Amino acid sequence: MEVIICDTQEAVADRVANYIKYLINKKENATLGLATGSTPIKLYKKLIELYNNNEVTFKKTTTFNLDEYYNIDGDNIQSYRYFMNKYLFNKIDIDKSKAHFPICLEGENPNLIGDLYEKKIINAGGIDLQILGLGSNGHIGFNEPSSSFMSKTRIKTLTQKTIDDNSRLFNKNEYQPNMAMTMGISTILNAKYIILIATGENKSDAVNRLISGAISSKNPASILQNHKNVIVILDEDASSKVNNIDYYLNAAKENKKLQEQFGYFHELK
Repeated sequence: MEVIICDTQEAVADRVANYIKYLINKKENATLGLATGSTPIKLYKKLIELYNNNEVTFKKTTTFNLDEYYNIDGDNIQSYRYFMNKYLFNKIDIDKSKAHFPICLEGENPNLIGDLYEKKIINAGGIDLQILGLGSNGHIGFNEPSSSFMSKTRIKTLTQKTIDDNSRLFNKNEYQPNMAMTMGISTILNAKYIILIATGENKSDAVNRLISGAISSKNPASILQNHKNVIVILDEDASSKVNNIDYYLNAAKENKKLQEQFGYFHELK
């Protein structure tokens, strides 16, 4: 696991955007796994800037979003498809028919929807780079504590902590789902590369558990310690409780030299 600590949230977004640019320019038909929430918004602004500056094109890119609320269709302003259209897809040249979400409406079988999503990912050649956020309770996607490390795309009941954290995004008396479809932990681990982004002091405890805590289903993000190509990119606030921080700062400098010399994403063809 490589840990990179940036001065600001803007610097985090810039660093991740440049990784994505490098990937797509290396493999124009790359498949990206994308995340929603407040953390990636700055990243998506950076990607739009790169696109507007003709530094990257998304014409041949395929995307799979991590999750979607249960029983909310793509036109609903609370849906993650609506979010992605608003903050990224409407402002770049992506083919939206190649932008996928695990949408499951009432009356549809979540098991079948999950299986279909898995098949779509496989048919796309797998995910080259998965972008993750980090929940304050250690969840990745909507894989809440106690989620199986072998899980695939499925429906999950959200913890009260997650519902409370997300309630700021809903108006008073507005319907807020307590279930969601999400890529499973096994699905996430099948990505060739993973970049996890965390910013803000409120994520510092979860970040420390992710990097140096015990690997346990009580802390789903901890399983990323077992993935061979994970980069964790933090701002200073999110890194404030990381143990052995001097080592990570020095290692990031040395790794950057090697990456500039030999390139990134060596396993992609």
